[in-house]
Amino acid sequence: MNSQTGFLLSFIKYGENDAVLYCFTEDEGFQTYFLKGVYTKRNKKKALLLPLNQLNFSVNIARGNGIQSVSKFELIKNNDIYTDIKANTVIFFISDFLNQVLRNENKNPAIFFCIDEFMDELTQRNYQSHLIFLIKILKIQGVAPLIDEGKYLDPETGTFSFTSMHQLFTEDVSLIWKSIISSENPYQIKVHSSLRKDFLDSLLVYYHYHITDFKTPNSLEIIQQIFE
Repeated sequence: MNSQTGFLLSFIKYGENDAVLYCFTEDEGFQTYFLKGVYTKRNKKKALLLPLNQLNFSVNIARGNGIQSVSKFELIKNNDIYTDIKANTVIFFISDFLNQVLRNENKNPAIFFCIDEFMDELTQRNYQSHLIFLIKILKIQGVAPLIDEGKYLDPETGTFSFTSMHQLFTEDVSLIWKSIISSENPYQIKVHSSLRKDFLDSLLVYYHYHITDFKTPNSLEIIQQIFE
């Protein structure tokens, strides 16, 4: 048995009382765990199964290629952001997003810290933090755009040009990209409400070009409705 600290990305109910958890852990990267009996009437721990909750797992080592099982788990950080509809919407969007882009990710302390930092920002009611976070993940993955003198970001090449290469990447949207990439404190940057939707759409376009098999999260429509 070993102890793992990780963020819960998603989970599915398995049978009547059990669940399969998908997590990004500090020591082993993306992991799948089997959790027995969490949906029994007496088990109050199911209330902890919230996206991006940071949990500590006691994990039974699996034999061969079998799925590892969790004997117990505890909440590491307690916060009230899940009662805030805007924060909750952001959390579901980012957990949905991370659940697919981190599937093949091994141990990566930079990503783990980045998720922790993002959650701290959201706790402070920074409702734009997901926009910054998505670029920070691109930087860690080594596929963020390269800054140069051009005014328009070309999403396919990841470079800035002097002519527009994509209708979403206007001069204003491209400038936001530049500002966030070059800033030492990107979470302090505010994206004007009139540009927020186009900027998020531009992020997803960029991910489609640079992250293999990327699919637009199902929760995109909800987050766009909340922040209209």
